[in-house]
Amino acid sequence: MQTTLDLSHYLRSVGKGLVHLDLAVDGINCAGCMAKIERSLSKIPDVVSARVNLTDRRLALEWKAGAIDPSVFVDRLEKLGYKAYPFERAGAETLEAERASSLLRRLGVAAFAAMNVMMLSVPVWSGNAGDMLPEQRDFFHWLSALIVLPAAAYSAQPFFSSAFRALRARSVNMDVPISIGITLALAMSIFETATHAEHAYFDAAIMLVAFLLAGRYLDQNMRRKTRAVAGNLAALKAETATKFVGDGEIVSVPIAAIRPGDMVLLRPGERSAVDGNVISGRSEVDQSLITGETLPKTITVGSPVYAGTLVRTGTLRVRVSAASEATLLSEISRLLENALQSRSRYLRLAERASRLYAPVVHAAALLTMVGWLIAGAGLHDSIVTAIAVLIITCPCALGLAIPAVQTVASGALFSSGVLLNSGEAIERLAAVDHVIFDKTGTLTLPELDVTNAAAIPTDVFTLAGRVALSSRHPVAAAVARAAKASAPLPGFQEEPGQGVHGLLDGLEIRLGRPSYCDAEAEANEILSHDPEASVVAFRQGSSCHVFAVRQRLRADAASVIAALRKQGLSIEIVSGDREPAVRAAAESLGICEWRAEVTPVDKIARIDELGRQGFKVLMVGDGLNDAPALAAAHASISPISATHLSQSVADAVFLGEQLLPIQAAIAISRKAMHLMRQNLWFAVVYNALAVPIAIAGLVTPLIAAAAMSGSSLLVTLNALRARIRTHGAV
Repeated sequence: MQTTLDLSHYLRSVGKGLVHLDLAVDGINCAGCMAKIERSLSKIPDVVSARVNLTDRRLALEWKAGAIDPSVFVDRLEKLGYKAYPFERAGAETLEAERASSLLRRLGVAAFAAMNVMMLSVPVWSGNAGDMLPEQRDFFHWLSALIVLPAAAYSAQPFFSSAFRALRARSVNMDVPISIGITLALAMSIFETATHAEHAYFDAAIMLVAFLLAGRYLDQNMRRKTRAVAGNLAALKAETATKFVGDGEIVSVPIAAIRPGDMVLLRPGERSAVDGNVISGRSEVDQSLITGETLPKTITVGSPVYAGTLVRTGTLRVRVSAASEATLLSEISRLLENALQSRSRYLRLAERASRLYAPVVHAAALLTMVGWLIAGAGLHDSIVTAIAVLIITCPCALGLAIPAVQTVASGALFSSGVLLNSGEAIERLAAVDHVIFDKTGTLTLPELDVTNAAAIPTDVFTLAGRVALSSRHPVAAAVARAAKASAPLPGFQEEPGQGVHGLLDGLEIRLGRPSYCDAEAEANEILSHDPEASVVAFRQGSSCHVFAVRQRLRADAASVIAALRKQGLSIEIVSGDREPAVRAAAESLGICEWRAEVTPVDKIARIDELGRQGFKVLMVGDGLNDAPALAAAHASISPISATHLSQSVADAVFLGEQLLPIQAAIAISRKAMHLMRQNLWFAVVYNALAVPIAIAGLVTPLIAAAAMSGSSLLVTLNALRARIRTHGAV
């Protein structure tokens, strides 16, 4: 049966008889790649537009509806050396991108207005403003007003809207004093200009808006990039299913297009992307991603199949089941929802600081005005002094410094192979003091490997690898991968459930089950020393060799475990796999605390128990059965090979085959938190010195804005030190 690729689910009409398709492209590294792809695809007849976003590694295509089969683009990209997968932008990512774009536009308007107003203010600042003709001074003030008022009305909308929502809900947030300060500064400036006063504070108000927007944009941009990376990861995982659309006709479709009752085909080497029941066929399957159990399970007609199940032997026809409260996925989803609700009570450092900030600033400004009125000052001077207090205590330092540290630290984490999945991930990771590792696919590599390669002659290994390329079985694929085979031998055929056979130079060669190769004795000898291994035999005439295949511990697992202990963390393994396998891994890594055959409920119970003892738990896992525990833990990390559900709830995802990114994530996060606290203390010291001066009436709103800008610059420079510190963290 020939499988075709159906991308119709991802097409959307954009009017004028055109359709649009977004593809996530793996392998784009430079502007040259971008130009090559755009030139090649633009040459296809009826293609209207082909644009590559180098930052997001995405390709946007538009062509005349009905003129081209979209699979043509995937094939063309493959010939160019790139892998492309259909991409469907998540609603959250779209919203983050729109917010970041809106903030950038508002920041541009505010910055442009601030620069122009500062230029207009130079004549007033130079010399003695009182020496200027009133008409000249008023002209500059009114011209400043014409620039600043519409710019502030547009640019400060995020703060005004947030403050209004807070007040309507009868609460106060950080944007309330910001909005009051901006509004009073503008109102007082208009009053000063109308009454021909020497000073107006339009420049102070618009500078305030620009600095605050810069901090808000840094924070929003980090979230947008995180969403974009997460979206690409999901697309590059390419979850599709092979669906029957007629007698003997199959088509590859995205999971989003699969409905309960559909019939799908699962072949050896494929991982199920659906829940369902076997209609026909028999197979050995690997359910380690779901249960943590590494030994294969035999399933036949009527057996349930869950998403994440790897088919090892035989071909299965599976009918997709309807959603049910009794399914494994439903149970995991319920546990996951409860865990997420529990974790959502966590407050970010900036949010905790803002809870204290708003009432303190309001009180200081109000008491300043009242105090000056009691002291006999006029209403005008009292209000001006209160405005100076509001501006000089503006949270620009807080608003800029923490997002700046987060952005720089996120870049350092990315360089170390860690992708953040949530805004508070750095704070969570910095606080952990206990690490729970899942075993299967986490401490071990997800792919099978040959563990006795050193005992196999090189020429035999090479030949066996070429023979293995004729099989779809995961164990055979492990042999081919270990042998670095690239060219299959011609004339070899696979017997389902048995192995591969063929003739080479008149000599029969077989690769497969020990019984298929008459190698039971050799296989039993290996299994007696390594009962966790899967075995595949190779026979060439009378010569026979047996390969031991199993998941292998990650190469740096022992060194990373030792380094984490030096950082003051305690370690344990909690796995759904069998006791002998978990014990062997724990002993190899020197981990004394371990638990085996653990269910998702038991994992959450263990995390809760540690939490009651005062531990901040970091959960590291990859399987479907780990998702609730990842959500329940104080912080969580998943490997890139994890299931989508695990990746989506983890605070971070690490790349590659090593565990070193986990060590880097903790070290970098701790250093980043140190810089965040340092910046907060700087803001406290700054306010402790500046506020009394402002309350004493020794500064104007303009000088207050300049002081505020200087404090923001200092904490931003301090935040940028994270780049130097974090790159040398590990």
